[in-house]
Amino acid sequence: MDHIILLDLATDLGYDLAMCGAETFRVEETINRVLAAYGLEAESFVIPNSLTVSIQSKDGTPVTRMRRIGHHGNDLDSVELYSSLSRAICAERPEPEEAVRWLDEVRRRRRRYTGVARLAGDFLGAAGFGLFFGGGWVDGLCAGVCGMLVGFVNKTLDDMKANPFFRTIASAFLMALLAYFLGAVGIVRNSDAVTIGALMLLVPGLLFTNAMRDIIYGDTNSGINRIVQVLLVAVALALGTATAWSAAKSLWGAPVSGEAIAWGVAWECLFAIIACVGFAILFNIHGPGGLLCALGGGLAWLVYRLAMGLGSGEILAYFWASLFASLYSEIMARIRKYPAISYLVVSIFPLIPGAGVYYTMNYAVRGEMERFASQGMHTAAIAGIMAVGILLVSTSFRVWTVWKIRRLKK
Repeated sequence: MDHIILLDLATDLGYDLAMCGAETFRVEETINRVLAAYGLEAESFVIPNSLTVSIQSKDGTPVTRMRRIGHHGNDLDSVELYSSLSRAICAERPEPEEAVRWLDEVRRRRRRYTGVARLAGDFLGAAGFGLFFGGGWVDGLCAGVCGMLVGFVNKTLDDMKANPFFRTIASAFLMALLAYFLGAVGIVRNSDAVTIGALMLLVPGLLFTNAMRDIIYGDTNSGINRIVQVLLVAVALALGTATAWSAAKSLWGAPVSGEAIAWGVAWECLFAIIACVGFAILFNIHGPGGLLCALGGGLAWLVYRLAMGLGSGEILAYFWASLFASLYSEIMARIRKYPAISYLVVSIFPLIPGAGVYYTMNYAVRGEMERFASQGMHTAAIAGIMAVGILLVSTSFRVWTVWKIRRLKK
């Protein structure tokens, strides 16, 4: 019955990877590689909410296992642990029962930041982006407080098993209402920067990145599924912030925001790095890898600013910056033997058009439909060109890897 134990092992390992936020291709390749190491031919099919694995037993009888995948986490450190485990199993091929014990041991060794550390991540992420988007020092601190509110509401509703769509609406509404209130009483000068900074915590960066990488590797169904989830989150963000704006207007008058501060390039890169350190915590990235991910975010923004300074249009500058972020993630992944997704998802955050999403919905609430359409198209163009940059680099590395493997087999 070893083949049954191995099937359960591979299925559970794939399930754990998927629940931590791994890409579809990584889950399928891990399952197939582990079973192939023991001489079993396997077929695996993974989509964001389901996993199916089939093998043929020694007597030719097909055996299938299926597991339903629930809400995905953002645990990128565990993605690395499980990926390392799969490589160790393939290299050493222990007895099936021993391999199962290895999996149980990895589950026990998983590292997680404490609740206080995660609140610190919420604060840093929101405060950094509050400053990055033109807020003053007080605005940045208030953005951090709003970010902690987002983290608290998300955690509370998650414990109550509320669905992600409702959690996003509730978090966006309460956070934006607090930001507008702080602006109304004169504590905050630029309530828009505060709102956008905290809103970045709700932007589905991992979903967007995984969607692009799924499409790269031919997992079109999974990629489209994830893109639909990204759009649903964007709608939830729009509903939450739009409702908060309308509520604030009814309670104390339409929110008014001051002009954004034009920080220098060095300050912007520093704020981007601070924000990305917060996101490294939220994505459960430990050790020096978190700092390297944050550094990638600062460098990606520097590339954007350099491209703009050299005369590139805004859209083309985003392309070069996303190209650099993707290249940086692939190179660092090979140097440190860590999944590229960990570097990529954090490095591209300064480029994600969170402000564009916010202003697009803000114009819609105010009834300024021409500005709504213009801002919406501009935001979609930025997201699209970023996807092209990510696709180009990831596809090039994928082709090079396949070519290298085939050359070694000759």
